[in-house]
Amino acid sequence: MGIQVTFDPVAFVALFPQFASITSDQLTTLILPLAEQYCRNDGGGPVSTAATQTNLLNLMVAHICQLFFGSNGQTPSPLVGRISNAAEGSVSVGTDFPTTPNNAWYVQTPFGAAFWAATAPYRTMRYIPGPRRVFNPWLNQ
Repeated sequence: MGIQVTFDPVAFVALFPQFASITSDQLTTLILPLAEQYCRNDGGGPVSTAATQTNLLNLMVAHICQLFFGSNGQTPSPLVGRISNAAEGSVSVGTDFPTTPNNAWYVQTPFGAAFWAATAPYRTMRYIPGPRRVFNPWLNQ
């Protein structure tokens, strides 16, 4: 039903140069397995084109890179959730992580938000009807 693609770390860094400090080994052995837990890449998912699957996988890898490694040499933010309020005098920052976090984890980075938006068609219910049952076959003759 779905499609499986091969992750290309060189193409990924070309697409997202802010993660150039992350090595290919880190991308393929640490980050890719985590990304594949959120973006199914075993051929059994709902995505049917290689281009779409590659884009989704790259967005998820970028999201995890941003969360765990930061970008452009900056350390990742220790905050979890969206910033709900901020003050300047004596510096105060408050975050909000909803109790029903449908998309809260994804929208912490622009890459996760793009992934969440792009996967909207795949998060709908799919109805697959079962076999037709005939309760009294003698009436249908």
